[in-house]
Amino acid sequence: MLLIDTHTHLYSEEFSQDREEMIQRAIHANVKHLFVPAIDSGYTKEMYKVEEQFPDHVHLMMGLHPCYVKPNTYLQELEFVEHELQRRPFFAVGEIGVDMYWDQSTKEIQQEAFQKQIQLAKKHQLPINIHCRDAFDEVFEVLEKEKAPNLYGIFHCFSGDIDQAKKALSYNLKLGIGGVVTFKNGKIDQFLKEIPIEEIVLETDAPYLAPVPYRGKRNESSYLTLVADKLSEIYGLSLHEVADITTKNAKSVFNFE
Repeated sequence: MLLIDTHTHLYSEEFSQDREEMIQRAIHANVKHLFVPAIDSGYTKEMYKVEEQFPDHVHLMMGLHPCYVKPNTYLQELEFVEHELQRRPFFAVGEIGVDMYWDQSTKEIQQEAFQKQIQLAKKHQLPINIHCRDAFDEVFEVLEKEKAPNLYGIFHCFSGDIDQAKKALSYNLKLGIGGVVTFKNGKIDQFLKEIPIEEIVLETDAPYLAPVPYRGKRNESSYLTLVADKLSEIYGLSLHEVADITTKNAKSVFNFE
């Protein structure tokens, strides 16, 4: 059995005391491929270091997270993203998008940064990895402008309703499902069976959003098995079937063998 964590922040300070052991736990739990989103240039050095330590297991994205889109620095940060994409290979442009939970005052520049990075993804023939928090309308507005056969990727940490799920799928996006699916008030478990499992990829978003029974504690990639267990229950499939299908889905998005 092989599982793929399509979104894990392995370079996070939360793992500074036991990063290598945490990654080994994931590998031991058959979570053998870990896709790591970028945040901003300040995290890049640590991100590259983790990749260097685990080259067969850690696979990187490049992008500017919407919460780090700041008026005085975002243009330089976007230049950095473009430079890195030209300099070396990545598996996706992410995580990018819009976040209206923390700071609504930067909505316009968040959308601008999101659109520019979608254009970079198209240019480099890469998928996108979308962050959306309290911002479905704002994210869909940009996706509508950029929709095209070469726009595709993952709607990370999907937590919307069935209509928003279907709309996300209409833009060639898979739904990234993580710990929220195990929450009693998470709601997505109530309609997820209406979405074909061929449109689902697994993720942890570690160190955030740990699944039950670890909710509220630090998340880690080995807990992906708990997300897969919940999907097994929802879809009435064996754990091996869930692993096989979602792994195939992730590989197709990231063009990964």
